[in-house]
Amino acid sequence: MGGFLFGYDSAVINGAVTGIQKHFGVGNGETAFVVAIALLGSAAGAVVAGQLADQFGRVRTMLLAATLFAISGVGSMFPPSVQVLGFWRVMGGVAIGIASVIAPTYIAEVAPTAYRGRLASFQQLAIVLGITVSQLANYALNQAAGGDSTGHLGGIQAWQWMLGVETIPALVYGGLALAIPESPRFLIANGREAQARKVLRDVEGESVDLTARVAEIRSVLDTAHKPRLKDLLGGRFGLLPIVWIGIGASVFQQFVGINVIFYYSSFLWQSVGINESNSLLISLSTSIVNVIGTVIAIALVDRIGRKPLALAGSVGMALSLGLAAWAFSHRVGTGDTATLANSYATTALVAAHVFVLCFAFSWGVVVWVLLGEMFPNKIRALALSVAASAQWIANWAITVTFPDLADWNLSATYVIYAAFALLSIPFVAFCIKETKGRALEEMG
Repeated sequence: MGGFLFGYDSAVINGAVTGIQKHFGVGNGETAFVVAIALLGSAAGAVVAGQLADQFGRVRTMLLAATLFAISGVGSMFPPSVQVLGFWRVMGGVAIGIASVIAPTYIAEVAPTAYRGRLASFQQLAIVLGITVSQLANYALNQAAGGDSTGHLGGIQAWQWMLGVETIPALVYGGLALAIPESPRFLIANGREAQARKVLRDVEGESVDLTARVAEIRSVLDTAHKPRLKDLLGGRFGLLPIVWIGIGASVFQQFVGINVIFYYSSFLWQSVGINESNSLLISLSTSIVNVIGTVIAIALVDRIGRKPLALAGSVGMALSLGLAAWAFSHRVGTGDTATLANSYATTALVAAHVFVLCFAFSWGVVVWVLLGEMFPNKIRALALSVAASAQWIANWAITVTFPDLADWNLSATYVIYAAFALLSIPFVAFCIKETKGRALEEMG
């Protein structure tokens, strides 16, 4: 549910963009502000999530995220101004940032080694399902309002419903968080060994040697101290090399422009002459492709490993983004008068769907699995927070610049994204180490 809300809250703005512009009478600059401001909140949430998780526990941190999701959903539904909407978006962003850190941390700490990659992948599956449901809800609400996101339903406009519906899964998330056990590593770190033994028996089976497993975890914890930011420092460039690699993976994941598809696809397709209803339908279809790619990743991540999937995805993304850039180079006109000939529009649509598929079966899953695995135990939660925060800042940079870049030159914008996809190939080849089949206590 944390991943679902992460996906839903991140992508639901896609369907509301046009309605927000019409209702508040704002242009691309203000629109980019409203869309992107949540990502700064996400960066802040990601930074504090590790410290919250270490101090209060993984489950209580989930409950905090659920509360913030619910409050932001209600607030976003009734904003008196675009600035107030931005405030509620920031609160929702903080919840997203916390969820982005706490879920992979928790999953990595409770999952048996043999299934860890697959189970961590379910976080990404939940995210893409959240994205898909948000696009389905957006399309259904748009149609119910007569194909116009400013049309009225039950006394308020369709875009307001789009932003407010997330309150329901937020309440479910909070309820379900109360039904799951605390992380055994957190319990042992806080002197609650009896509870940790019960959790380990439940998740790893009756055959597990509890004494040996507890001793293994305790030996790592006893040689560590409470992580602080200075523990991440070291090496030639300030931070430990493993932290830089985590940051690099996070940045590359965003700089290929994946969230342009999920935050702005209705804006993107309308900018080449497709109407609002059809642009929302395209957004739904790309979200479905995203789910399919994620299922493929879940099936393969523990079989062939993290690194081969990332390499294959990088190649596919570079090619499909290059094809999209070529198609968009044939756009005629600007603003509301822009059009794209049918053959080029079809090429762009196919390229966009292939790009989403390649991202989904590789970087969409692999980065989150790696971030939950690659860091040593003593700095895992904190290092993951830093890497996830870098990811949200990179996401913000792409999101806030896209409307103006698209106005400047849509094709060149996609050339930039293709270049980052190309650069990610040597990054994976030379910087990423395979974590498949390794226990968390072996990471160093």
